[in-house]
Amino acid sequence: MPRYTVHVRGEWLAVPCRDAQLTVGWLGREAVRRYIKNKPDNGGFASVDDVSFLVRRCKGLGLLDHEDPLEVALEDNEFVEVVIEGDAMSPDFIPSQPEGVYLYSKYREPEKYIALDGDSLTTEDLVNLGKGRYKIKLTPTAEKKVQKSREVIDSIVKEKTVVYGITTGFGKFARTVIPVNKLEELQVNLVRSHSSGVGKPLIPERCRMLLALRINVLAKGYSGISLETLKQVIEVFNASCLPYVPEKGTVGASGDLAPLSHLALGLIGEGKMWSPKSGWADAKYVLEAHGLKPVVLKPKEGLALINGTQMITSLGCEAVERASAIARQADIVAALTLEVLKGTTKAFDTDIHAVRPHRGQIEVAFRFRSLLDSDHHPSEIAESHRFCDRVQDAYTLRCCPQVHGVANDTIAFVKNIITTELNSATDNPMVFASRGETISGGNFHGEYPAKALDYLAIGVHELAAISERRIERLCNPSLSELPPFLVAEGGLNSGFMIAHCTAAALVSENKALCHPSSVDSLSTSAATEDHVSMGGWAARKALRVIEHVEQVLAIELLAACQGIEFLRPLRTTTPLEKVYDLVRSVVRPWIKDRFMAPDIEAAHRLLVEQKVWEVAAPYIEKYRMEHIPESRPVSPTAFSLEFLHKKSIKIPESGDL
Repeated sequence: MPRYTVHVRGEWLAVPCRDAQLTVGWLGREAVRRYIKNKPDNGGFASVDDVSFLVRRCKGLGLLDHEDPLEVALEDNEFVEVVIEGDAMSPDFIPSQPEGVYLYSKYREPEKYIALDGDSLTTEDLVNLGKGRYKIKLTPTAEKKVQKSREVIDSIVKEKTVVYGITTGFGKFARTVIPVNKLEELQVNLVRSHSSGVGKPLIPERCRMLLALRINVLAKGYSGISLETLKQVIEVFNASCLPYVPEKGTVGASGDLAPLSHLALGLIGEGKMWSPKSGWADAKYVLEAHGLKPVVLKPKEGLALINGTQMITSLGCEAVERASAIARQADIVAALTLEVLKGTTKAFDTDIHAVRPHRGQIEVAFRFRSLLDSDHHPSEIAESHRFCDRVQDAYTLRCCPQVHGVANDTIAFVKNIITTELNSATDNPMVFASRGETISGGNFHGEYPAKALDYLAIGVHELAAISERRIERLCNPSLSELPPFLVAEGGLNSGFMIAHCTAAALVSENKALCHPSSVDSLSTSAATEDHVSMGGWAARKALRVIEHVEQVLAIELLAACQGIEFLRPLRTTTPLEKVYDLVRSVVRPWIKDRFMAPDIEAAHRLLVEQKVWEVAAPYIEKYRMEHIPESRPVSPTAFSLEFLHKKSIKIPESGDL
């Protein structure tokens, strides 16, 4: 018998339907009837007949025709909302689809699995798990470790040993011993009381990353969770049932308690939950719609689910991966700008960087040579000013290896810390099965990822700071020898005038965001937790800084391509022409003023999706293969053949260069 889950004024109602020929209008009336029946005052209505309403899907918010048969309009167990006339929206209704709904409408259940063991998860793996590209399973070794860890907890409970968080209260209540018959209630109360975050919910990708990372940490076998419960959590992940996790509320010690508690709250069937099938709905209904049961917490399991640095680390993982991508592409954008401004490549000479051998600096200089080397890639633009009297360029062009280089090295440093944190046990107390005991410690403290992500924001910000100065040079006719603001008929047209202002605004905002959050600490939990990391804010603002960097470089990319229009018919190097062609495939040249924001967003998408890197990378790698003597090991953010193989990118033949 078909059944539908219907949202009416803040309540979710399960409405069975004996006859699929019944209509959407019937479903709405039946849901309202049940709603009125449950209200002492009939919900303010005399009868169902007095109620006018609309019916819409929770997934996508599409309105439904009252006369359509249910078997045609809806799938079995679909989630819908009845919007009563006069109600703009149910008072506590969460939009069924988060920002970027178009991305989730394309969700397809993955077929491939990643086997987690708690020791070998990479930043790339976690980002892919966040994008829904893989399901999760445990390795046999991880399963055995989890089982042995749980045996220690069961022994503690059986012997009535006093152990923090298992048979005692939490924080200031650590000395309060809890009766055995209250231990399961203790864990549920912990999750409920600690679910106190505020702000927007994490988008699905970030919630998937958070849940996947917590599973990985539990798989290490130091948390005391039962294998049965952990497998239930994995089933929830694999069904893409994602709890409502507010982005604010963690101080980063004792771990990310508030966000992880919201994560656990959904797992036990309370609070809100999202899935591609349901949109936002009550967690118990979302789980039921996917054939899942709420987790029933055993002793220690609530604490095992919420004590750790996974919010900071999962967001930090995304930050590191996006920073790596934009740092690589910043070199390509800057090289294009240098061509348009008729700069010299002498500053990228191998010998200059060999005598100051920072890994990032050497790699950035190499990328510039691979894109601009006139012997390898003849450039008509470069040839046009070969015999000019300019000796050297401004710092924003000449010093790219030094400025971009340290950003690359910063990313490599932070990635190392985040990768370690991905595969670290961060609970308290820790369960050591080999010793048959638990030990209280401080691995939950988020200082490592907090400090690293503050450093990441500072390092990557400089890519935007120097890019904004290059945009100024492109737009300023006294510096560029190009038309003012890169547009014909200046005065009638304003061109890139305000696009440059946007870049300046973003750089200025980044300066405030780069103030380290981890230099702050506030004592919490009645001075029991008297030093904290504030790592949650460090992670969130690092992501904001990186997004601003991407947007500034998107503006520079558009400005550089527009500058090329005024140098035609001269052509730049082959790889940079490929970049130009890519941009022109989504953004046409500016002949006169037009709505510019969509063009900036289109260029931003090219950078976020690494399309700019994809078209230039084969030429960089080809150059690397032909200049191995001058190459040296590069930082983890540098290009490798692995990227080509993952993306199925063909390395050009010599004739193509």
